[in-house]
Amino acid sequence: MSTTAPPVSPLPAARPATAVQAEHPAREALRMFLRNPAAIAGLVMLAAVLLVAIAGPWVYPADPFEIRTMPLTPPFSEEAWLGSDQLGRDVLTGIVYGGRATLLVGAFAALLSVAIGVSLGALAGYYGGRVDALLMRVTEFFQVLPALLFAMVVVTLFSPSLVTVTLAIGIVSWPGTARLARAEFLKTKSLEFVRAERAIGARDARIIWKVILPNALPSLVVSATLAVGAAILFEAGLSFLGLGDPNQMSWGLMIGSARQYVLSCWWAVAFPGAAIFVTVLAVSLIGDGLNDALNPKLRER
Repeated sequence: MSTTAPPVSPLPAARPATAVQAEHPAREALRMFLRNPAAIAGLVMLAAVLLVAIAGPWVYPADPFEIRTMPLTPPFSEEAWLGSDQLGRDVLTGIVYGGRATLLVGAFAALLSVAIGVSLGALAGYYGGRVDALLMRVTEFFQVLPALLFAMVVVTLFSPSLVTVTLAIGIVSWPGTARLARAEFLKTKSLEFVRAERAIGARDARIIWKVILPNALPSLVVSATLAVGAAILFEAGLSFLGLGDPNQMSWGLMIGSARQYVLSCWWAVAFPGAAIFVTVLAVSLIGDGLNDALNPKLRER
């Protein structure tokens, strides 16, 4: 007796695999940054400081050098909300107007420092050999110099002003960025895509600035962010020593002018110091957040 095999049911058609679209690195970095509570807190604090520095003089028009009330007026009084200094100048007015000078010096000094450091570090790392040896000796020379003393000499020689203070800070602050840029270029210049650019006859300038530099930007951006906070502290130190611009109110100038009255007029030192602390803390938190967001190794944690 013959038996017939049961009909075999056809296999279900395989579903087409859905392509997983890779997330753009910039969007992924932004998402990681926004998931960092400390970085968001720093961003909010820095935005508040910038808002006060930019819009404060319009909302609260006054002369920060004007004598408004009796000297050594304590804070939370009707004449002066944050008190007055030893000359009778309003501390709140000084903080509002001094933020502009402090932030401008910090930003432009950091920009100058990063520009010098990236340029020298890129040339040293890309060309290597004698160029690397020469530029690294120059970097080591500036690195072993007492930065504060050298900046004081520069400011003293060219008279204290916002421009000379900015130049002095930028000139003494670039060696760390130069070493970081050199390390990034040494690591990247031997990769395949750089060799491909050389093979098609690309010029050195194109390879340095348009091929290697964009790949080194994440670490350099973090370094530039942290350089802003360091420049703000540097400016405060110079102003504290009496080497700031006497015609421009800044937080460091406020602390320096009231340092002899710190026991009897603590608020004239404490409130500008708190403004510097909040600003530098905000910049540091943003820098740490950028480091976590832009570093692929830290992104996996």
